[in-house]
Amino acid sequence: METLTTARLADAQTVVIKIGSALLVEHGALRAQWLEGLADDVAMLRAGGARVVIVSSGSIALGRGVLGLSAGALPLEHSQAAAAAGQIRLARAYQEALEPRDIKTAQILLTLEDTADRRRYLNARATLDALLTLGAVPIVNENDTVATDEIRYGDNDRLAAQIAVMIGADHLVLLSDIDGLYTANPATDPNAVHIAHVDAITPEIEAMAGDPVSSLSKGGMKTKIMAAKTAIAGGCAMSIAQGAVMRPLKALVEGGRSTVFTPMGDPAHARKNWIGAMKPKGDIVVDLGAVTALGRGKSLLPAGVREVVGQFGRGDPVLILGPDGTRIGIGLTRYTSDEAAQIKGAQTTDIEAILGYSGRAALIHRDDMVL
Repeated sequence: METLTTARLADAQTVVIKIGSALLVEHGALRAQWLEGLADDVAMLRAGGARVVIVSSGSIALGRGVLGLSAGALPLEHSQAAAAAGQIRLARAYQEALEPRDIKTAQILLTLEDTADRRRYLNARATLDALLTLGAVPIVNENDTVATDEIRYGDNDRLAAQIAVMIGADHLVLLSDIDGLYTANPATDPNAVHIAHVDAITPEIEAMAGDPVSSLSKGGMKTKIMAAKTAIAGGCAMSIAQGAVMRPLKALVEGGRSTVFTPMGDPAHARKNWIGAMKPKGDIVVDLGAVTALGRGKSLLPAGVREVVGQFGRGDPVLILGPDGTRIGIGLTRYTSDEAAQIKGAQTTDIEAILGYSGRAALIHRDDMVL
C-alpha cells in the first residue's frame, strides 16, 4: 500500500530539499559520494516532472577546513570568513555533481531581511521562479558572509520553509541526521516512539522537540517544528527524513521512515488568503479591457491602467478598481506609485524608454493577485 509520504513526494510539482551540514561535510571535507547519490535523486524527481530547489548548509563547515579553523564556536568575523571560503566550494560541488546529469544550477544567497522585506521578498521570488522556469536547480543558502545575528535565520530549516512558501512548493523535505520526530530524544531515551504523521502542531508536539543530535547542526528538532509551522500554514507538506543513507530521496519515495506534516490547504490558496488579508496602500483603476483580461487569469499590464491613487512602494498591496470604481481585487504591485503613474496606459515595450530602465512586464502579476 502506498504510504502518505510516497503519494505526496511522488506527486509533488515543486519540491524544496534542505541539506544539513552534517550530511554534506565530514571532518571538514565534502562527502562527494553522498552528493553524487543526491544528484541522482534530484535527477529522479525532475524526470518525474518536479521542479527542485536545494537549500544547503555546509559553507562554514567546508570553510573551516579550508582556513584551518578549530572546531567549536567561532567569532562572527571567523564565521563570515569561513562562509566566504566555503561557499564557493559548495556551489562548485553542486555544479559538478548535477552538470553531468544535464541539470543547470544557480546560486542564491539570502538573509532574513531578504524575506522579511516585501520588496526583497518579491524580487527573490521572481528570481527563483525565473530560474525554475528556465529549468535550473537553485542552490540556496543563508548569506553568512554578511549576516549578523539581527538579520539572520540562524538555521536553514526555517529558511527552507520560507523558500517553500515563497515559491508555492507543495513538498518540503528536511534531510537530517534523524528519521523524523520522536516523543523524546531517541539518542538519550530508549523508550522514545517515532511519529509518522502530524496533522496539527499542538503544544504536545512542540514539547517533544529536543536539542540537535550533531555538533555540526544548528537546527535541532525545535527549528524543524518551527519550519513545519511555516510550511503547512503555506499549504506545503513537510517531511523530516534520514539523510545519511545513500540516495535519501529515493529511500523516502520508496517508503523509508519519516515524519510527514499535513499541510493546511494548498499553496496557491494559502498565498491568496495571505494577500487578501492585507491592508491596501493605494488604488489602481483599470479599463474594461483589463477587467476582461484579469477575469481570464491574466496579469495586469501597464497598458490597462487608467489612474493611480495614493502613495505606495514596490511590493505593497493595492486595490484594483474597475473604471466605475467597482472593486475587482487586490494585488502586490511591482512598481511604486510614481513609477505606475508614469507608465499607466503604456505598452510593455515602452517601459524602459519612459522610466530610463527596464522593468517587469506586469504591474501586478497574476500570482500576486486576488480577485
